[in-house]
Amino acid sequence: MALGPVMLDIAGTQLTESDIKRLSHPLTGGVILFARNYSNHRQLTELTQQIHALRNPHLLIAVDHEGGRVQRFRKDFTELPAMRELGKIWDKNPAHARHLAKQLGFVLSAELNACGVDFSFTPVLDLDHGHSCVIGDRAFHCDPDAVSELAYQLMLGLRKGGMLAVGKHFPGHGYLQADSHVEKSVDPRRYIDIEMHDLVPFQHMINHGIAGIMPAHVIYSEIDPIPAGFSTIWLQKILRTELQFEGCIFSDDLSMYGAGSYLESMLLRAQAALAAGCDMILVCNNPVGADEILAELEWQMTAVGLSRLARMHARNNFGSLTKLHENGDYVQAVREIGVIGCESEDLPL
Repeated sequence: MALGPVMLDIAGTQLTESDIKRLSHPLTGGVILFARNYSNHRQLTELTQQIHALRNPHLLIAVDHEGGRVQRFRKDFTELPAMRELGKIWDKNPAHARHLAKQLGFVLSAELNACGVDFSFTPVLDLDHGHSCVIGDRAFHCDPDAVSELAYQLMLGLRKGGMLAVGKHFPGHGYLQADSHVEKSVDPRRYIDIEMHDLVPFQHMINHGIAGIMPAHVIYSEIDPIPAGFSTIWLQKILRTELQFEGCIFSDDLSMYGAGSYLESMLLRAQAALAAGCDMILVCNNPVGADEILAELEWQMTAVGLSRLARMHARNNFGSLTKLHENGDYVQAVREIGVIGCESEDLPL
């Protein structure tokens, strides 16, 4: 059964009958995991194996695992610093910051990969404009060139661990104080201001072949009166045509307020996001909405869309987490990133 365009969450640490029914639906193509789905690495590995066994090709398994305050799995996993810490190191020693970004990406992806997760929604490509309550220290830096370089190195590290990168939140969420999870978010800037600053990391990463991008549920009112994730102007005209992005577009969670402020019905949100150009839509923490979409959505995946999704499957380079812990490169990388928070305040110039 081919992958469908819908990514869903599940209830707990094991699949329920309701989970299995939803994940077996032809429209489903992936699963996003949260902290509630995790107790330890053995349980996670068993869960991902169970999910993979449901379909062929297997469903994509994703997670928001960036580091800092956004790290879903902690026990048995390396504690990853917020990306801002790499930005602090960049200000004193850019070459060292690049190296650590690559090492961090390697550890992040190798650990997830060893437990059967295909990819994380990372890196954050938003700029730290200094007043975003939801982005904040998730951003590498305020300088688009610094964000571009650090994100690129992180992507190389992810690849070393067998995983592809998904950049977010296109075309940039860092300027706003508002949190699109819980409130309507409007960015009033002109396109030229966004293009000269926030779009720079996205263009840089596209030039280097990033596999996925997630748009923001933000209205950029000078460009389009609807949120970017539902906008053909942003997704087709700008992202696909002008920036020449050929990878997979993942919607942000359609249950967020920023999506609901545009369209009330979950079905209408799903239809609008797919019609605008998303290859896969996320429906999280809303089983009623998920069931509505699975029951009523009519959508035929294109061959190009299926190819984009198929590319997102991870390559397991290290076997189990136990075997990974015996890998010299991994052990060295863990050692180096373990002092990031400490050394960012005391680095050589």
